[in-house]
Amino acid sequence: MNRLNYIILLLLFATLNANAQKKEMALAKDNVKKNKNLEQAEQSMQKLLGDSANRYNEKIWLILFDAVSKQYDQGNMKLYLKQKYDTSALFNLTKKMFVIAESFDSIDALPDKKGKVSIDHRKKHSEILDRYRANLFNGGLFFVNKQKYEEAYSFFDMYLDCAHQPLFERFNYNETDTMMPEAAYWAVYCGYKAQDPKKTFHHTYLALKDTAHYHLMLQYLAETYKLEDDTARYVKTLKEGFEKYPTFPFFFPRLIQHYGDLNDWKTVLDISNKALESEADNVGFLFAKSTALLNIGRNDECIAICDTLIARNDSLADPYYNAGLAWFNQAIEMDKSTKTSAKQRKKVQSLYKTAMPYLQRYRALAPDRKRQWALPLYTIYLNLNMGNEFDEIDKLIREMK
Repeated sequence: MNRLNYIILLLLFATLNANAQKKEMALAKDNVKKNKNLEQAEQSMQKLLGDSANRYNEKIWLILFDAVSKQYDQGNMKLYLKQKYDTSALFNLTKKMFVIAESFDSIDALPDKKGKVSIDHRKKHSEILDRYRANLFNGGLFFVNKQKYEEAYSFFDMYLDCAHQPLFERFNYNETDTMMPEAAYWAVYCGYKAQDPKKTFHHTYLALKDTAHYHLMLQYLAETYKLEDDTARYVKTLKEGFEKYPTFPFFFPRLIQHYGDLNDWKTVLDISNKALESEADNVGFLFAKSTALLNIGRNDECIAICDTLIARNDSLADPYYNAGLAWFNQAIEMDKSTKTSAKQRKKVQSLYKTAMPYLQRYRALAPDRKRQWALPLYTIYLNLNMGNEFDEIDKLIREMK
């Protein structure tokens, strides 16, 4: 085949292809006009846009947008008439309309060959989509309830992104839409639930303006910082949360655990005292204070708090443990002396005897915590020459090893 024939053949194929494309577009446009075969019309236009040569073909984009928007109208009508219809499909059609319109708007805004910009469809499309935009928010909540957090995030993210799209510039959503901070909160929540730090942090600045959920925001941020091994920000966020919401159950115990792991019991005591200023009878705050006092060596104060807690509720295990250890530690400390008088020895025995019922009660209430009560009771039974009890606990410890 010579070069001329080859060129003629290429032109023939191009003409045939162009004619086929025109017929495909005409069929899709006719179906959209008649409200039939809308999914087929959508798919055929998506296929044409898959060809880079059609990327800037305005007619294809407009047919595609109308095909999807009419599918939405049909689905919405079915739901309104309480006919069987997949609600998730309606929300996904909403999102699809926004994706198509925003993509086309960037093409519609391009200058022509003479450098002139004439945006012909922005006003119409933005007015249509502004009416549907609330369904992006509602779609997000719908998928949150389904625990499909990745999908839910995409809806809230698109809802928020509208504020930055030229297509919606005239609506100035950042200033006029009071739902923006709440949408940002839900986006953060979805990122947190999906354990995706990037998504969790993406809308944080705006989400923190949602005062109704501020305490939860701090919780999600703290847990995400911990997931990221960012200890400094983790602790800083816990401190802010505790300062603002001392009785909220998330911040206090984690602050206590953090400083307890560092053996910084002075800080644990300070935090506990601060917490007790807001709720003086809080059992958790009081127990944390007793633990700090125990580890600092202020045994009498520790015992006083634990006895108070036991008097209020004798089925709580932990106060028995702290009080028992406070008595036990005093016995151990006195027993360290190389020169123990008979009087001192009697005192040591008395301390062990006082510690024993606390630790025995703790054992009864928390039988699975063997590693906490076994060794103190072993020492007590040994020092008090309690043969049967000692043999039983000795056997148990051997089995634990």
